[in-house]
Amino acid sequence: MMLERRGLRFAAFCIVLVAAWQLVALLGIWPQYIFPAPAGVLSALWTGMSDGTFLLAALASLQRMLIGFGIAFALGFTLGVAIARSRIVGDTAGQLVLGLQTLPSICWLPLAVLWFGLNDAAILFVVVAGAVGSITMAISSGIAHVPPLFINAARTMGASGWNLYSKVIFPAALPAIIAGARQGWSFAWRSLMAGELLFFSVGLGQLLQIGRELNDINQVAAVMLAILAVGLLTENLVFASLERAVKRKRGLEQESGY
Repeated sequence: MMLERRGLRFAAFCIVLVAAWQLVALLGIWPQYIFPAPAGVLSALWTGMSDGTFLLAALASLQRMLIGFGIAFALGFTLGVAIARSRIVGDTAGQLVLGLQTLPSICWLPLAVLWFGLNDAAILFVVVAGAVGSITMAISSGIAHVPPLFINAARTMGASGWNLYSKVIFPAALPAIIAGARQGWSFAWRSLMAGELLFFSVGLGQLLQIGRELNDINQVAAVMLAILAVGLLTENLVFASLERAVKRKRGLEQESGY
């Protein structure tokens, strides 16, 4: 019921937003080659979907994304656990990761080109570099904030080593792990689009670049909508579903009137 209300609210908001967009376009404050009307953008979106251009580009981008995010999550998870459980690692690698997290992902592009050339490996490197820091810090924070009472109680009952982590620490830190994965995915998605904008390869970012080169504002806006749609679908179908499942299992899922 709550999900239905949220969906209706979002649909109503989108209708109001498109109506306001159409109104501004009709006022003619800016020429249509700078500020397109909704009809032109929807037409470009329909054309790109019907001829398969947008679908193929989205699949290519998602394939890179899954590979890059998978590597970033594996590295981030390992580093996060090490930083949380070892003061030496936290004082050394933890500080380095914290510093690198302030570096915008676009800054990794020149280094990636020098190391790998203009290819998919360079894009994947940028995706991993852009996401691993946020994943690492979120997971290390979640594990570090597991109440010591839980750990001590488990140890008194004989839990140790991997058993302690799998039965107590990881489940207790699961909300933080999901939050880290969600944040890492968003950073990785942005990094991927930045990489695809500069490298000539099939992908949504490259469609944006083609639209810019052709001075086709309708295609640019349509591709931006497609990128936004992929992000929303991932958020609602994957991360929000995982979060609801964890809340439901822990008795935290409640109906809300807000």
